[in-house]
Amino acid sequence: MNLSDRQIKILKAIIEEYIESAQAVGSETLEKKYQLSVSPATIRNEMVQLTNLGYLKKPHKSAGRVPTPMALKYYVSRLLEQEVMPVSEEVSVKEKMWNVRHQRQELISEAVHTLAERSKSLAVASADDGQLFYAGSANILDYPEFFDIDLTRAVLAHLDRSAFWQDLYQRSVGNDPFYLILGEEFPEEIFFPCSYLYARFNSNGHSGAIGIVGPYRLQYRRLIPMVTYFGELLSELGR
Repeated sequence: MNLSDRQIKILKAIIEEYIESAQAVGSETLEKKYQLSVSPATIRNEMVQLTNLGYLKKPHKSAGRVPTPMALKYYVSRLLEQEVMPVSEEVSVKEKMWNVRHQRQELISEAVHTLAERSKSLAVASADDGQLFYAGSANILDYPEFFDIDLTRAVLAHLDRSAFWQDLYQRSVGNDPFYLILGEEFPEEIFFPCSYLYARFNSNGHSGAIGIVGPYRLQYRRLIPMVTYFGELLSELGR
């Protein structure tokens, strides 16, 4: 079913508010912060419709709504206005990786550490030969979703399982600049609150993926162009 222009506007506002706050979003918040030009009652009615369509869900003990993975996919593919990564930042990253461009392992390792530092996220890279690189594991604790000790334990435990990450990136088809795995697209239920945003690369005859792991409310506007650039740079420097 196609969404109406009003539903799209409300859904976009809910998603962006949720990305910023990590809290369920209510109609009063939307009416006050966003220029939707409709009453709170109308917003509530549209939120009910969006819930019935699978774009929103109602957390326990909350009057508000949060977007579902389906909504985030819709947002990323159709509504998102990506930021432009500053040229100065691109140059800085490239200079940092330039001296190790002929050593494949060192190049990927440097890329992962730099991506973790710049994104303030957990960065992971895996290659088709089974090698796994990661950095920034403490960064996930900045997200309230990872106050769940079982979720955090599962993510950290999987950093020693290269086959898990290799299986994820090998699902991607085509030549898209980036890929996004959300919610129930993960093979294990414990990962359903998570996202894996990654870009593929080819380096010295090997294929792989580099990306970041976090909750599914990542700051996509900023992080998609960043992850895309790291994938492109690894392919460029790894020739």
